[in-house]
Amino acid sequence: MACEMLGFLSPKNITHETKESIAFLSNEKLKKSCKESIEKSLSSFIESNIDLPTRKYLYTVLLANPESPYIKLSEGYSGDGGIPGYIFASLTPNAYTMKRLPVALAHECNHNVRFQFIKWSNDISLGEMMVSEGLAENFATHLFGEEFAGPWVTNTDNETLHEYIKPLMKDALSVSGLENLTPYLYGDEIAKAQGYFEVGMPYCAGYACGYHMVKHYLQKTESSVIEATILPADDILNELDGFWGKSS
Repeated sequence: MACEMLGFLSPKNITHETKESIAFLSNEKLKKSCKESIEKSLSSFIESNIDLPTRKYLYTVLLANPESPYIKLSEGYSGDGGIPGYIFASLTPNAYTMKRLPVALAHECNHNVRFQFIKWSNDISLGEMMVSEGLAENFATHLFGEEFAGPWVTNTDNETLHEYIKPLMKDALSVSGLENLTPYLYGDEIAKAQGYFEVGMPYCAGYACGYHMVKHYLQKTESSVIEATILPADDILNELDGFWGKSS
């Protein structure tokens, strides 16, 4: 039941045909690249003299449900790292997703570090979520390169971002509660699948806007994404006046 709710492949759906996928996850090279990604991610904060309160980390890689709307839209892989000490990733194994998995884990490590310093709240605002997602993806591309930005960023073209998404997001930054911010963050299609209302947003609009929002902040303030990761969201949101123009 939990697997079905979270978009993982349910044990009851594991058949003879899924043995190949299980073999992918058992690949020692994949395990090594995942471990190295997490170690590299966490070490980058330690080397910047950021003392991490959490000392032990458990990461779990699970088979994704290929029929999950979110997995389909995110090109076969996703993750979660919001609980300090625990990092999850899920994928439908193939050459593309296996190459992207270490990058996704770096993204989730950033969340894992951030929420050791920034207290999670169930009434978190859209602006705060966009900052968190923007930091995580900028951190992942900082380690692996812009070419590895996830589809939650690259599937949004510049015209859609500047002409459509940004004006709507600017007026919605204070929206709070997961039921209210989900359509802005993930887009209408995913919101509808989760039983939430629609607001006219394309796939992962909040992720894409958050990525460029944080990138603007980093360039403007000449800050490193590592240092910015543990800042309160308002410190970043208050530096974005120049971001909201169409040419930003």
